[in-house]
Amino acid sequence: MALNKVEICGVNTSKLPLLNNEEKDALFARIQEGDEEARELYIKGNLRLVLSVIKRFSSSNENADDLFQIGCIGLIKAIDNFDSTLNVKFSTYAVPMIIGEIRRYLRDNNSIRVSRSLRDTAYKAIYAKEGYMKKHLKEPTINEIADEIGIAKEDIVFAMDAIQSPVSLYDPVYTEGGDTLYVMDQISDKKNKEENWVESISLNEAIKRLNERERHIIELRFFQGKTQMEVANEINISQAQVSRLEKNALKSMKNYLR
Repeated sequence: MALNKVEICGVNTSKLPLLNNEEKDALFARIQEGDEEARELYIKGNLRLVLSVIKRFSSSNENADDLFQIGCIGLIKAIDNFDSTLNVKFSTYAVPMIIGEIRRYLRDNNSIRVSRSLRDTAYKAIYAKEGYMKKHLKEPTINEIADEIGIAKEDIVFAMDAIQSPVSLYDPVYTEGGDTLYVMDQISDKKNKEENWVESISLNEAIKRLNERERHIIELRFFQGKTQMEVANEINISQAQVSRLEKNALKSMKNYLR
């Protein structure tokens, strides 16, 4: 899988534009007003992000051009669904979308095939979940999805597990300016789309195996975004104790997800 070539899918990667934050903000404001030219410029200005992500799949032996095209679909979905009012960088939101699109492509083209019935169940659950979010502006529970599509929740979990690729909380997904973004960094994203929801099922199962105090700390730290000091003050222990309990909890979750 050659990723260092200058041209990929007819795009000269050495000439891709680099947009600063001010330019991105200005373009996105125009996109929200329906400016198609701004949308095209924004897509081109983020193609390097797609190139960075597909390097993660270098061991898949898939054609780089194919992965780039699929990654671009994920990028476009991210642009169309990104909420600029949230205090989240676009790259932080877009990376899971691009990864999810590529994983879905690799999954559907894998030599180890998941049965059609399992895939149908999983996709029904995904579409039901997306429809529920649009209607209620919140993520549904497994029970709510089961009621919506008339399938037992156990069958839904099994089907979702069958189509997913195993992932570690500490897998690097993107590096920008020397700062690496890991899967763990995505857990607290309250606007998760279907690509992250598949992973969150396994994460939730890992969290359930923690004791009550560890679960509470993980909830406060990664789902509510509190600092270790804020957590320490809330549960009346030292910051050092919070740090130790958090590390133990993350280690347990990592071992479960292997």
